[in-house]
Amino acid sequence: MIVKRLIPGQDLKKALEDIKDTNDLKSGIIICMVGSLNHTVLRMADGAKKIINGPLEIVSATGTIATNGVHVHLAVSDAEGSVTGGHLMEGSLVHTTVELCILIPNVIFKRIWDLETGYGELHILDQLDDQAVLDEKQDYNAGKDD
Repeated sequence: MIVKRLIPGQDLKKALEDIKDTNDLKSGIIICMVGSLNHTVLRMADGAKKIINGPLEIVSATGTIATNGVHVHLAVSDAEGSVTGGHLMEGSLVHTTVELCILIPNVIFKRIWDLETGYGELHILDQLDDQAVLDEKQDYNAGKDD
């Protein structure tokens, strides 16, 4: 398991990608995330981007880390306790702290572009799967933003 504290000013999504790269993660499951953000950038269910100004408390976060991407759904509350959630985008900056716990399963996660959904979707592979099989499939980064 990786346990990490992010500090004020760090971009949450970029920090998760840095953790993936630094640790050469083949997969990860976000099991805990608590802290606060100055503001957050979320993609809503209809695809629209929404910027929420804070300070904000992280009240829930869940997601996966694949060899080629980070997929996180985040819920934040404002000063009145109103909660908004969506798909984490770059631009969500840490306010005071973010504490992360990332479980590392014994499988490989890879996001592969899905023509039907229009997004990179998760594929779960055994550690023994041939890397050539992964390389043959279209990488999800080829077509779209997160």
